[in-house]
Order: sequence, then structure tokens, then C-alpha cells
Amino acid sequence: MRRTHLFSFVMLATIFLALPGTSPAQVSVGVSIHVGPPVLPVYAQPICPGVGYIWTPGYWAYGADGYFWVPGTWVLAPRPGFLWTPGYWGFVGGAYVWRAGYWGPHVGFYGGVNYGFGYGGVGFVGGRWNGGVFAYNTAVTNVNTTVIHNTYVNKTVVVNNTTVNRVSYNGGEGGTTAQPTAAEKSAENEKHIEPTKAQTQHEHAASSNRSLLASENHGRPSVAATSKPGEFKGKGVESAKTENEKAGAKPHANTAAKNTGSPKSNAGNNHANKQNSAANQGHSGSASKGKKSPPPSEKPKPEHSHGGK
Repeated sequence: MRRTHLFSFVMLATIFLALPGTSPAQVSVGVSIHVGPPVLPVYAQPICPGVGYIWTPGYWAYGADGYFWVPGTWVLAPRPGFLWTPGYWGFVGGAYVWRAGYWGPHVGFYGGVNYGFGYGGVGFVGGRWNGGVFAYNTAVTNVNTTVIHNTYVNKTVVVNNTTVNRVSYNGGEGGTTAQPTAAEKSAENEKHIEPTKAQTQHEHAASSNRSLLASENHGRPSVAATSKPGEFKGKGVESAKTENEKAGAKPHANTAAKNTGSPKSNAGNNHANKQNSAANQGHSGSASKGKKSPPPSEKPKPEHSHGGK
């Protein structure tokens, strides 16, 4: 029995380390999911609540009842000079595995997933540290410049797209094909800080909110983004939008970072929509090891928008 447990642990570790840019401490050990996460919902970014807050994009997490949406939110950086590297789902060894995000001096690899608002798949163009003060690029972030004066405008890092890939995972059928760049590999070896207490509490609150379950909201959460962690009601809450509603979004919400490394085709969107359908219809058995869910039969319509945009 002891040898069996040891063998299982070694196999899990081997799978996790096969993920691009992965270290054991940044992976959810023991989670083996055979249905990919839904596509990223479309939503507007709440206005930045104050100086020192950095945008952390929303993502699909997995719990006892299946995938649930963790709203994007503004978070105070744990220390000056640190930036947020978003987590991402990676497909390896026949399963989807979550690689947790972290804080560090530079942005590392996050699967080539285009989360929007400066996280276009590679790096972060929504702001930068100038000394000990964070400056915001208002070309891609929603900041009130009459209140926050540490801003600049760099429109060269964005491009308007009519078709943007909203796939939310790396690898596998339809996933992003990005691999870590030399700079991202270097960032991986730097000193990191785990998600802050506010971030972990934010995710926990989302896990206990049934309206955020993919099976309940069908990929369109009513709370898609918040101005501060854990605040799911009030003025600073943004809900997911439809294709028609996104046309009225603010200009910064309709841009995607250049040179993202994300697939240019819409094939990933189509497959991700199939995964979304499968996730909404059968969460109960999707986390069991050794059993792969049958491929969904529904043929999705092409998407022409982007989560977090």
C-alpha cells in the first residue's frame, strides 16, 4: 500500500513538472480534471479603486461542484516592484492541471492565455513601477486620472481585434500553443510571493457563491469583475456581457496586447466552447481519475470577443 501511494505521488509530480514553466509548489496537487474550463467571459474592467492596486484577471477555478468563476479584481501589491503573474490551466498527461499565480519582480509564463486588460498572453502592459510608485497605462486599464495621477498612455502595445481567442487553457485540443520565452523562464527562477490573503479570501468567497458556478451561469457570471477583493455587490461590480452588449464597452475594454503568443485562429475558441458545454452538463464525474469524459457533440458557434475585454 505504501509503495502504491509513493508511485502515485511520483506520477503526479511527473505530470505537473511536464507543464511549461511549472514548479511543484505552484500546482494544485491531487486535482485531475478531464473536462477543460469554459471560455473566458466578456466583461468590462471596474475602475481602479486607488493608488497601488494592480489588476488581477478573473479565472475559472475548480471545486466540489465543478468549475466556478473567480471574478477579476484590483489587488494591492504585496510590496513595491512586484507584479502579478496569473495562474492558468495546462493540459498534460490526459488531464487539466491548475498552475497557481504568484507575485514577483517580473511577469512569468501564464500559458499564453489572453486575459485582457494588459495580460495579452505574454507579459503585462497595463502598468509599470517607477521607483516605488506604480504607474498605470490608461490605454488598457480603467483609471480615473483626476484621482490617480501616476498614469501614462502607450497605445502601441494594443491592437483592436474583431476576433480574439477566449480559450482559457494551454495545451490539448484547442488550447493555446504558447511555450515560455527566455524572459519568462528567467522570471520563473526569481523570488516569488504567493497570492495575498485578500486574494485567497476572494477565491474562497467565489467558491461558496453558487451563482458563480459554470453549471449555474453557463459561462456568463453575474459577478465577472469587482473593484476590490470579496466585494460582490455594489457599484464596483461588473457582470459578464453578451456579444451585442460588448459594443458599448469603454475603448480600453476592446483592445488586446500585441505579440501575445496566443493562437491567431479561432479554432481554440470553438473547442473551448465545446468544453464549456461539457463542463456545464457534467461536473460531478469530471474530477475522477482515470475516467475521461466523452467529447461533447454540440457544435459551437465561433466567438468574436474576449474575456476581460
